Amino acid sequence: MDRYPEIEPYEQGMLDVGDANLVHWETCGNPDGKPAVVVHGGPGSGAGPGWRRFFDPAAYRIVLFDQRNCGRSTPSASDPGTDLGSNTTRQLIADAERLREHLGIDRWLVLGGSWGSTLGLAYAQAHPERVSELVLFSVATTTRREVEWITRDMGRYFPEQWTRFRDAVPAAERDGSLVDAYSRLLHDPDPAVRERAAVEWCAWEDSHVATGPGHKPDPRYQDPAFRMLFARLVTHYWRHAAWLGERELLDGARKLAGIPGALIHGRLDLSSPPDIAWQLSRVWSDAELVLVDDAGHGFGYPSTSEAVLAAIERFKNRP
Repeated sequence: MDRYPEIEPYEQGMLDVGDANLVHWETCGNPDGKPAVVVHGGPGSGAGPGWRRFFDPAAYRIVLFDQRNCGRSTPSASDPGTDLGSNTTRQLIADAERLREHLGIDRWLVLGGSWGSTLGLAYAQAHPERVSELVLFSVATTTRREVEWITRDMGRYFPEQWTRFRDAVPAAERDGSLVDAYSRLLHDPDPAVRERAAVEWCAWEDSHVATGPGHKPDPRYQDPAFRMLFARLVTHYWRHAAWLGERELLDGARKLAGIPGALIHGRLDLSSPPDIAWQLSRVWSDAELVLVDDAGHGFGYPSTSEAVLAAIERFKNRP
């Protein structure tokens, strides 16, 4: 099925979540409909309008929010003066809870993709009583193993692009943690050093998701402000493995018992290999595992979008 037509929010605002942070939120669809919240990817991608189109606007009360320091939330991570010390997974979970309470929602369906699947899982495990259903695609848990895979091991599939990515850091740091090296460059006092690091980081991001024919570069990476905030936030989270234990989300999936869900994953997803979703499905028995044969990472594949739409459609009449 096709995604729903474009719609506009009927309400939006800026929520004070503390630490001098304001989080932008919006609601659209049916004010009396089934509540659903979008947990966007990145970290740092922001909740773009395309997310609204996964939901039947007559059936759902759709909530989107930009996570701390990205999108329309302030201050922006694109500003080198923005301190990211108050931006952690636990704080993002608390922000989502504060927003739920602010909107007077008891329980909501949670939709997340890529990094948003990590945050969606972490939120659901922290507050299972607040989650009616959980729909996750391009599933990742942001473990140190996964970060090492993306930043080093996956270079075997894209050797030319990865060599450029590696060689953009000082020679003495190329055999160590590339995430740490890039994080240092992105915080360098010289703006030219920061800009080059952001360009090279985003070029690698664009390379490792290019597993399908006709892949087009992400146009957002042409925007210097987006490029900088995205690179700063991704390296900030990845170098800390999202402040989660290596098996925390996998073992914690037992807390999701009784919550219906869908784990939708492309078999050609090199960025987040399918074994991540498969392992979660073995622990979380209420989730349906959907492996999409012709899809890679993200919802830019029609078959992935169709599977996400089908899951959300299936849950819309569930009390």
